[in-house]
Amino acid sequence: MRTDSEPGKATRIIHNRRHKDSFGSPYSPIYNTTTYRFQDTASLRKVIGGNTPGNLYTRWGSNPSIQELEQGLAGLENAEDALAFASGMAAISASLFAHGRNGIVCVGDLYGGTQELLTQHLRPLGIPVTFLLKHEPDLLARALNKPGMLVYCESPANPTLSVLDIRQLAQQAHGKNALLAVDNTFASPVNQQPLALGADLSLHSASMFLGGHSDITAGAVMGSTERVKPIALWRKNLGQILAPETAALLSRSLRTLPLRVKQHNDNAMAVAQAMEGHAAIKRVLYPGLPDFPGHNLARQQMDGFGGVLTLEIDGGREQAVKVADNLQVFLLATSLGGVESLVSQPCATSHHGISQEERERRGITDSMLRLSVGLEDAQDLIADLEQALDQL
Repeated sequence: MRTDSEPGKATRIIHNRRHKDSFGSPYSPIYNTTTYRFQDTASLRKVIGGNTPGNLYTRWGSNPSIQELEQGLAGLENAEDALAFASGMAAISASLFAHGRNGIVCVGDLYGGTQELLTQHLRPLGIPVTFLLKHEPDLLARALNKPGMLVYCESPANPTLSVLDIRQLAQQAHGKNALLAVDNTFASPVNQQPLALGADLSLHSASMFLGGHSDITAGAVMGSTERVKPIALWRKNLGQILAPETAALLSRSLRTLPLRVKQHNDNAMAVAQAMEGHAAIKRVLYPGLPDFPGHNLARQQMDGFGGVLTLEIDGGREQAVKVADNLQVFLLATSLGGVESLVSQPCATSHHGISQEERERRGITDSMLRLSVGLEDAQDLIADLEQALDQL
């Protein structure tokens, strides 16, 4: 029995809305409105100046549909504030511009698109960027050589599923007057709460588990109002706001997030355990497996191990391609977090823009297949993998 007054996660996700519809709808209708009229200039100035609440212009995020979504996003991680974006990369880029101009230190493995943004765009703009491997956290203090820097990481990371100690990273960052931003996409807020572990910002590609149906593209940032407010200015001026229709779809999806993530967790664990002893599998990378290098840490800071795992096929690129091409239930497609199961080869998709040398340095091999385990019957997924592996 619950003894505290704080509502549970599922209750908070569903009811963290302030909208009161005059017709009795429990949720906001879709406001496609781009601009809003005022009775007089004085009223307009009060809204622009932030002196009174009100809607002004949708590109600024000033739209009832978007604002309701952001209330829901904040509730996911018990955050003071949240921002919704047109994509995960939009959320990441605005956050890095807002808080990383004094230097960014990346710890561990990253999504290939994030790494491209850092190396091909931010560095040429004069923003210092340092990359540390997972086993190099002792170098973090040296890399944080001036105040106001940003530490950035993913945990679990794409595609190795490596797990970082978020609490420890937060302490190290704050000890050097730096901030910590965590890409929490793979875990989802149901399985992990970076802000509660000390992180300053939690970021998501909301196209993945938050959306959950492979039908929207969106992103999100959660944190304190103090940390989120500067990001909003970049979102406004870079034109990164999502459409009200997308906001409404994402709000819908959040209401079922705890149920979906629980099934993702259960199915991924079943698949990982079944594949662990297969003769054609060299390694199974999944935080829920007891022999996974970050398993104990994952148990400490996560409530579930997620719906993504990576298989390393015993062979090379062509063997992995053959397995992927012979799967029938798993769909050969990029992305993750939807109700359907997907398979992709990181060297050809999420990390194709990263050099072979850099992939090898990070242990991302050509024989890896990343599985996004959906909500189908686990036995059907296991049987599909077994028939594909048997054709090697």
